[in-house]
Amino acid sequence: MRRWLSVLLFAPLLHAAEPLAWKQLDDLPEPLGVAGPFVAAGERLLVGGGANFPVSPFAGGQKQWDDRIWAYAPGQGWSAAGRLPRPLGYGVSVTAPDGAVWAGGSNATEHFRDVWRVRFDGEARLDELPPLPSPCANAAGVLLDGVVYVAGCQASPTATEALHAFWALDLAHVEQGWQVREPWPGPARILPVMAAQDGAVYLFSGAELLADADGKPTRRFLRDGYRYRPSEGWSVVQGPPRATVAAPSAAWGPAHIFVFGGDDGSNFFRNDELGDAHPGFPRAAWAYHAITDTWTNLGDAPFGQVTTTAVAFGGDIVVPSGEDRPGHRTPKVWAGRPHDVDPRFATLDYVVLVLYLAALVAIGFYVSRRESTTDDFFLAGRRIPWWAAGLSIYGTQLSSISFVAMPAKVYATDWVYLLIQLSIVLIAIPVVFLYLPFFRQTNLTTAYEYLERRFNLAVRLFASASFILFQIGRMSIVLFLPAIALSTVTGIDVYVSICMMGAMATLYTVLGGIEAVIWTDVVQVFVLLGGALLSLVVILGDIDGGLGGLIAQGAASDKFHVFNWSWDYTTTAVWVVLVGNLFNNLVPYTSDQAVVQRYLTTKDERSAARGVWLNALMIIPSTMMLFLLGTGLWAFYRARPELLSPSLPTDSIFPLFLSQQLPAGLAGLVIAGVFAASMSTLDSSLNSVATAITTDFYGRLNPQADDRSKLRLAKALTAILGAAATGTAIALASLEIGSLWDAFQGMMGLFGAGLAGLFALGIFTTRANGAGALAGALASVAVLAWVQSSSDLHFFLYGMVGILTCFSVGYLASFALPGGRKPLRGLTIHTREKPNAADVV
Repeated sequence: MRRWLSVLLFAPLLHAAEPLAWKQLDDLPEPLGVAGPFVAAGERLLVGGGANFPVSPFAGGQKQWDDRIWAYAPGQGWSAAGRLPRPLGYGVSVTAPDGAVWAGGSNATEHFRDVWRVRFDGEARLDELPPLPSPCANAAGVLLDGVVYVAGCQASPTATEALHAFWALDLAHVEQGWQVREPWPGPARILPVMAAQDGAVYLFSGAELLADADGKPTRRFLRDGYRYRPSEGWSVVQGPPRATVAAPSAAWGPAHIFVFGGDDGSNFFRNDELGDAHPGFPRAAWAYHAITDTWTNLGDAPFGQVTTTAVAFGGDIVVPSGEDRPGHRTPKVWAGRPHDVDPRFATLDYVVLVLYLAALVAIGFYVSRRESTTDDFFLAGRRIPWWAAGLSIYGTQLSSISFVAMPAKVYATDWVYLLIQLSIVLIAIPVVFLYLPFFRQTNLTTAYEYLERRFNLAVRLFASASFILFQIGRMSIVLFLPAIALSTVTGIDVYVSICMMGAMATLYTVLGGIEAVIWTDVVQVFVLLGGALLSLVVILGDIDGGLGGLIAQGAASDKFHVFNWSWDYTTTAVWVVLVGNLFNNLVPYTSDQAVVQRYLTTKDERSAARGVWLNALMIIPSTMMLFLLGTGLWAFYRARPELLSPSLPTDSIFPLFLSQQLPAGLAGLVIAGVFAASMSTLDSSLNSVATAITTDFYGRLNPQADDRSKLRLAKALTAILGAAATGTAIALASLEIGSLWDAFQGMMGLFGAGLAGLFALGIFTTRANGAGALAGALASVAVLAWVQSSSDLHFFLYGMVGILTCFSVGYLASFALPGGRKPLRGLTIHTREKPNAADVV
């Protein structure tokens, strides 16, 4: 059954990733080149030490060791940059943000423990660090999360056994020295391939040292592989197709490790026989993909250099000098990078995309005929069917970021995040029975009107302003991130994507208000889920055994793992995921105007409740489909790792599949759905923010304003906010302000839990007053700021901390702070009439 569906029905254009593009940099000034040099990359490329043979060893020549350090700058070439304390080579080189670490090494007579931090300041400056636990040469090292790891070590030139050593030095606490960690479960070795990728250390190949018949060291070439995660320890992974001893390697992108050449041992025992006629070390380049645990042959590199360290420099992978055959070095320096993915977006796809987006605008024009009052613009005249409101709630929460990121997360990990979706189902119960009556029975336009009735005007304005500021920041993000992901795989310019999505979403929202927003949400939900289902069908048709085959593959690799049984509050333990997200989902479903506004667009409370139940019921099948899709993407690219793009972010894996595997037209429709999902989130924010500003500020503080002036203001605000969001998204794409914007978003995100806490405080207590409520909200912000900066608490628990802090501090502060007593009839669960069960089911 393999591939029958994709071949017979769709015939997608499969294309392998292009090999790396290589260029030569200036040769090393040492004309013979060196093997085993120390290497560092920063402002300059540094190459120091190493060894070579002025006369071939097969003609009786002796190895000579070097102590010179050379520095390279693009456009300036090489220059002398100092010397090592002694002639030295075959040590460990690890590039770090605050200077490289050079460790160990050897000369003709001994191996060393010395460790230096190397910085360039006109010349190389070496500062001593704590020495290694043992003399060490022919090892490898990497940097992971600020910690240098060293593995594979030969303690002396005559050693016939490698040290089974795995050492770690925390660069933030070098005074603690090197820590001995549990080594990998395979044999001890020298000259392994080592890289840090995806939060783990990877160790491949290498040579086991043995004593030959004369008691001299010889080698056994290894092809195994291991992964080390600091929180989990070692596990076995797929080793390279052949031995890659002493090969230069480099991590690239979110999940790839490149390995270039290496000694496979095929001629090792014939070195003396071949002498200077040795054909050289293999040139095959390999790519290991950490997510699918697969290897891909990238063809031959233009070099076969070993015993050197590859580094990232100037946007390239640079391989300086090294040994190209036994006894012979080369001064050549190579720089390469993989080609970006080749976009596969046909003319028909563009046509479908334009037609789809035009249809959304047409919806706005169609419903605009009924938008004559603010009640129409903000609440659609309360004429939205319950099922459309439910689909709109679902579509609003399923942003383009979530739609793309959810399968990508499952593709990269497992099903642990399934419990997040389960929490959304569970949260429907308190929303319908405990919160919804207060939004519907008090005839609100914004959720924050309830807070004034329950507390005071200050609480209402604080909550509304917090919501507005957060949404203003969020709007540009939901334009920017999908545009980046889609541009990579479709070829559509980022700025064109941003402008197109921003302009069209703003246009139909200005025209049709919340009614246009809801009906475009409905269309978007069908397109997105239909595209996901189609993609899953294509994948299942490609896998031997279909769904059963996918389940078997996933189960064998533990891809369906759901529960982490632990009490550790810093991890995705089952209680952290479930409890944390029960609180997190209280935030949008009980205090976010963009969601609450949907509750208010139906004719009555019963219809609103049905919409909430529909949203909850849709979560279960749609989540299973999207999670299966994520696992299916893993299985698909596990079988075809050559189709992966090394530079592509993991979150782009689903758009990549769409552009590669769906036929022209259908790919365009689903990609259009992703565009529309981004627009759906934007249009919801535009309308809800315009509603909040007009109702909570302009209308409340200017009670003489008539409905027509408020409608004009709401439409003008929608247009202004849309233009501002589009402009900010363009700035994010073109300027280096990402970290500043992240800080702003993070700061405003602190207020979300406090908003949910305010509604809980109002609904579930009678003693809380306005002053206490504000104190609780501000305390929530302060506590969350401290938790984020000073604790290891998992971010899933931030919502719980914020809500409980607001609730408890607000309640207690109300006893100490004056707030006056207000009539609470119908405003708390203790003071409202019991609802008729038929009204909420």
